[in-house]
Amino acid sequence: MLKIDVVMMGLGYIGLPTAALIAKNGSKVHGVDVNQQVVDTINKGQIHIVEPSLKEEVSIAVSKGLLSASTQPVQADAYLIVVPTPFKGKNEPDISFVEAATKAIVPLLKEGDLYIIESTSPIGTTDKMQKLIFSQRPELIGKLHIAYCPERVLPGNVMFELVHNDRVIGGVDQKSTEKAVEFYRKYVKGELHKTNARTAEMCKLVENSSRDVQIAFANELSLICDKADINVWELIALANKHPRVNILNPGCGVGGHCIAVDPYFIVSDYPMESKIIGTAREINNYKSFWCAEKIQNAKLEFELEHGRKPRIALMGLAFKPDIDDLRESPAKYIVQKVLQNANDEEYYIVEPNIKVHKVFKLTDHKKAFKNADILAFLVAHKEFKNQEIPEHVKVLDFCGVLN
Repeated sequence: MLKIDVVMMGLGYIGLPTAALIAKNGSKVHGVDVNQQVVDTINKGQIHIVEPSLKEEVSIAVSKGLLSASTQPVQADAYLIVVPTPFKGKNEPDISFVEAATKAIVPLLKEGDLYIIESTSPIGTTDKMQKLIFSQRPELIGKLHIAYCPERVLPGNVMFELVHNDRVIGGVDQKSTEKAVEFYRKYVKGELHKTNARTAEMCKLVENSSRDVQIAFANELSLICDKADINVWELIALANKHPRVNILNPGCGVGGHCIAVDPYFIVSDYPMESKIIGTAREINNYKSFWCAEKIQNAKLEFELEHGRKPRIALMGLAFKPDIDDLRESPAKYIVQKVLQNANDEEYYIVEPNIKVHKVFKLTDHKKAFKNADILAFLVAHKEFKNQEIPEHVKVLDFCGVLN
């Protein structure tokens, strides 16, 4: 039996692809997840998420005995924490999953081991976990390597970007940084940038907060243009002809576990200093509410004009185009909001990237295009583009499908 090189705590959208990449390079990986169904699926060489080329990599790794999964960790040389960090209460970050995963491996740690947090975390989390570990294992003080290295990949292109994107790596001390860099150099072709743990934690938050602020500007423009009777897509395309202007396209809000969440990690700790970041979050959240109101108004206008209830197609549930990830999705929020005000209308809820949803009854996109009186585009999935739409259909394009 091969010795375990790496324990991967968390087998979700980042943990499983990372485990597959490490195994592909010949290291033996033991993946850990609290969901027994996820564990069983992976041990069959199958996957529970949608990500190009991931299924093949997992199947090969499992068949070679380089990847296995369990609900419990085992002893290894390196431990990666890749678990969710949601927020709770009034947008306060919740590191309880990181803490639980750390506590689970504390009894297994030995001198010389490497402990890395990849989960997006508030500033100071790595230091807190170091104190937690040493409070229970004081004999390991000065004998462990502890670091933070955030993921920075794009869903739908994860397997490529895990290899080729640069990484920021920060240890609690210089030896930890060097040990973590040595670890990632086995698997990553991108440049590895050395720093300290607190800066690495902040870097992840700043990257996503920057995107959130840029998207908020585009979404705010869309609100202004709607009132000013200006095509926002045309406006942005023209403004971007300027050599130093690069405005993003608006959407129905901001979703995903990163951009929609990470700014709160900064705002929560530094509320007085993060005015732009906090306002950007408010704008992007409001945009989803605004879209839901637009659909509601279109429904009422149709009823007044035609004397009957409309058939309404809500196009997309994912947080971005061409993926199955619904985490923090503004589209999902809009659908929920619209259905709360339903009054015997017929709804077609369309998400071509998933087969079944636990709450919503899904409809094929072709049926929705054929039968709908109102088409509300929430996500610019490829299936929605270049479709023939009858002239009588009211179109609400919140994500630029038609542009």
